[in-house]
Amino acid sequence: MSDPNRTVHIVDDDEAIRQSIGFLLRKDGYEVRTHASGTAFLKEATRETPGCVLLDVRMPDLDGLEVQARLAAQGIALPVIMLTGHGDVTLAVRAVKAGAVEFLEKPFERVALLAAIEEALRQAGRNDRHRLAATEAKVRLAALTPRERDVLDGMVIGRPNKLIAFDLDIATRTVEVHRANLMEKLAARSLSDVLRIAFAAGLGEPEVQASESPSSTT
Repeated sequence: MSDPNRTVHIVDDDEAIRQSIGFLLRKDGYEVRTHASGTAFLKEATRETPGCVLLDVRMPDLDGLEVQARLAAQGIALPVIMLTGHGDVTLAVRAVKAGAVEFLEKPFERVALLAAIEEALRQAGRNDRHRLAATEAKVRLAALTPRERDVLDGMVIGRPNKLIAFDLDIATRTVEVHRANLMEKLAARSLSDVLRIAFAAGLGEPEVQASESPSSTT
């Protein structure tokens, strides 16, 4: 049975390149999917697409940099390894600055290719874990009442209970009750737990946690 976590997408308009790299990777146990153009690949790619991408810089319809940009714009966090021909190093550097894991200049060594793919798949695994954490966090937040969400929003930006109460025009004791309830629903044992769940769900900015002081939590 093929392992989706070891999937490599080869996006290159050169059929010989697709076949030769595909043959090499299948021999090494990878699940390989080939695409003759950036357009064809983008039609199939979704946020749930597993693995990583070997992406040629120069293609006739969409070049590799544009495909990379469109993946990012669509929230598709597939790690990219850029394949470049002679003289394309400047473009490859741009690709790395845009988030590519590595760029390989053709012809490349087998060892270098496999090392880049393994690093890309490790990154893909981290991306998958982050996505699962975000989904779980959003499910937990969905259990909160609107007022509990209001209190959570205040906690995320570092507001103490008294200021949250002032902002919401309710008693401080009421804020404390809502806070206790939301912590129970989130299965959070501390403010840090609450913040981690909130940040995973996309609320606030992680820097808030670093600036939070014990005196601001009462």
